[in-house]
Amino acid sequence: MDHFKIGYVSKSHGLKGEVTIVLGPECPDLEDVTTLFVENGHQQVPYFIESISVKGVKAYLKLEGVSTPEAAAGLKGCSLLLLKSDRPRLPRGEFYNDEVIGFEVGDKTKGVLGLVREVEETGPNRFLIVVYGQKEVMIPVNGPFITSVNKTKKKIVVDLPDGLLDL
Repeated sequence: MDHFKIGYVSKSHGLKGEVTIVLGPECPDLEDVTTLFVENGHQQVPYFIESISVKGVKAYLKLEGVSTPEAAAGLKGCSLLLLKSDRPRLPRGEFYNDEVIGFEVGDKTKGVLGLVREVEETGPNRFLIVVYGQKEVMIPVNGPFITSVNKTKKKIVVDLPDGLLDL
């Protein structure tokens, strides 16, 4: 998929077709964004942004072609997407949740553990969900456990404390 989710439409706002959106944790600065995609069902429909006002984790958005409260209400619950090519590059060793799905995870002492199935966010914490043997293991992203991320080779090296794989 060449898009990534930045948030969703929570409700209509005002009388001219504006919507209130909730921004996800991986939403980049939207100041220079001119186009975004609204996912309705399995379709991603491009829209030009007429105006946007960000207030913390919420924003008020006016899309070109959406000019009535009824049209805005029709977007309620839809995901908002940007092209992956529009998101900023992260510093070395950091990654977006969706870009490490399928990466091989290896421990310094135990060898290959498995593949990243997903990245789960629980409050301020992020976890790699790795299928290890017959179970899923949650490896904290925050903290000293991840020692390297190689995006070219699609490999993550971890140094896990004794007992973490037994939880």
